[in-house]
Amino acid sequence: MAGSDTIAQASADRSAPDTVKILIAGGFGVGKTTMVGSVSEIVPLRTEEPLTMAGLDVDDLRGVEEKRATTVALDFGRISVSDDLVLYLFGTPGQQRFWFMWNDLAVGALGAVVLVDVRRPETSFAAIDFFERRGIPFAIAVNGFYGEHPYPVEDIRESLALPEGVPVLLCDARERESCRDVLIALIDRLIDDAAPAR
Repeated sequence: MAGSDTIAQASADRSAPDTVKILIAGGFGVGKTTMVGSVSEIVPLRTEEPLTMAGLDVDDLRGVEEKRATTVALDFGRISVSDDLVLYLFGTPGQQRFWFMWNDLAVGALGAVVLVDVRRPETSFAAIDFFERRGIPFAIAVNGFYGEHPYPVEDIRESLALPEGVPVLLCDARERESCRDVLIALIDRLIDDAAPAR
């Protein structure tokens, strides 16, 4: 019994880690599910369903003709940054018909990553507008499909009309280190934004 009391006391002495909720957002087919899956330390929760003939008149597949499945609710992953800080990642659905989910997913979120496909930059405008209107800090991650980044960061910033405080990073949603760097840039922004309030 003494051993179990010691374990119970040790558990009570440890405080639970702080958790930070981060949204991974963007348009249809920009790589949100891929990003959550590549950076999560756990097997991610996915709500992907196959694209069907019924959606042909609804889903715009221009530029992502090879896409075979889509997120219908959310993706979820987790990253332990340290013993006392854990990031919870929530990937949003991309099609317009599922955007009503974004309001619920945004509750309690401290920040967001907006994934951008430079082949279809217009698919990122709704996500940028969503977070700007709600005052949720975000970072832009330009997903380099096929490993290509044809435009420099400043051109992308200008084309998206982003203020200087918004981090813009080139990334590859398939690579863990690349996604980690995006999340670090977002956390740095959250810390900078919180500094004047302290």
